[in-house]
Amino acid sequence: MDKIFLTKLEVETVIGIWEWEKRLPQKVVFDLELSTDIKKAASSDSINDALDYKAVSKRIKAIASENQFELIETLAETIAQAILDEFEVNWLKLKVSKPFAIRDSKNVGLIIERTK
Repeated sequence: MDKIFLTKLEVETVIGIWEWEKRLPQKVVFDLELSTDIKKAASSDSINDALDYKAVSKRIKAIASENQFELIETLAETIAQAILDEFEVNWLKLKVSKPFAIRDSKNVGLIIERTK
């Protein structure tokens, strides 16, 4: 299985259950592993045959910044489904982190894995 990874993608978004969270954008950080077949791209050396991870990044940013979610669970599921639907990805592992969301904690988040 071939994997492409993307780490520490930071996006400002409105997310949370508290009233102040619904007014102020917060930083959310994404880490992904994406399963795709790279043989064709490796053979042709053409971006047209590769998974466009810049497009994946832009799609994640668009979903996170253009929507409001109360839960990171909902955000993660929405992003995972969009990536599986819109890109040549058979499996993904997505980590969503909300830094400093808990007092005295550096980070909180979740990790999901989904398949097509």
